[in-house]
Amino acid sequence: MTRDGTALTADLVRTLLRAQHPDLAERPLRLGARGWDNQLWRLGDDLAVRLPWATATADALLLKEHTWLPVLAPRLPLPVPVPQRLGAPSAGFPRPWIVTTWVPGVPGDLAPATRVQEAADALAGFLTALHRAAPDDAPPGRERGGPLAPLAGQFERGLASAVELGLLPEPETVRAMRAIWADAVAAPVWSGPAVWLHGDLHPANVLTADGTFCGVIDFGDLCAGDPACDLAAAWTLLPDSALDHFHTAYRPTYRTEYQPARRPAQDPVNDHPVPDPPQHPAADDATLRRARGWALFRALGCLLIGEAGRRGRPGGKPSWAPPARSALRRIVPTP
Repeated sequence: MTRDGTALTADLVRTLLRAQHPDLAERPLRLGARGWDNQLWRLGDDLAVRLPWATATADALLLKEHTWLPVLAPRLPLPVPVPQRLGAPSAGFPRPWIVTTWVPGVPGDLAPATRVQEAADALAGFLTALHRAAPDDAPPGRERGGPLAPLAGQFERGLASAVELGLLPEPETVRAMRAIWADAVAAPVWSGPAVWLHGDLHPANVLTADGTFCGVIDFGDLCAGDPACDLAAAWTLLPDSALDHFHTAYRPTYRTEYQPARRPAQDPVNDHPVPDPPQHPAADDATLRRARGWALFRALGCLLIGEAGRRGRPGGKPSWAPPARSALRRIVPTP
């Protein structure tokens, strides 16, 4: 059921196809997934229909994908869902919709990557290809790709909720999380070119096969900004021991005049030691500090969404909790 009360059924999807894309209308059709913004219906073996259903902003996100993904997809080394057709609003369904290519694979929250070198190479290759300077008319992010400071209140509320729910029982872990967050916020902001970002690289938006990544989906948060937002994926998506290999393999083409300030040895707010991030010339110290902050922010959010799923609450996804806990283990140092 959509926000306006329209029931999204196979009959409705087929009716829309017959009216606007009749050459596709008789293909086998079945429900594929229900996401935050859209429903996905498999259309034969190689296509899918995506229709907005849960949020008011979903229309704009779909149209953004329809505009930009055909431009970006040819240079990306992993398969992505490329829009093929656009469906116009109609009496039967008063919102735009698209037909895209289908990307096979298992979502990473259900089947995490396990092959260290292969997964690190695949993710680094994808982000190297994506992270190029974006044009002036590239879409802005929904809090993605910008500074972390405006998200401080949301981070603290999430942290308090996780503690209250018993998800973070060790005070030392909470102190370390606050120290890492404070360090990321204190890092110099990105002064290089605004680069293309996926913007939402959590485990459910990557696909895996044979222990490595085989596709990337859901580009609704595609935007231009600070690459640190996407580089967080090195902590949240890769298996243990893959971080250094990823930073060696990540070779973006953007260039900046930015010279990062030397990091403090101690977090000034919490007086808690902050471990050095891995060093690599392609991703400077400040960018990696911000990236780890983004990783912490995303892992905490996924942990709470996973707990909501365990409790049967709307919007909860229990499969998100295990990868979130694994990510926190990689992000937060243990004594």
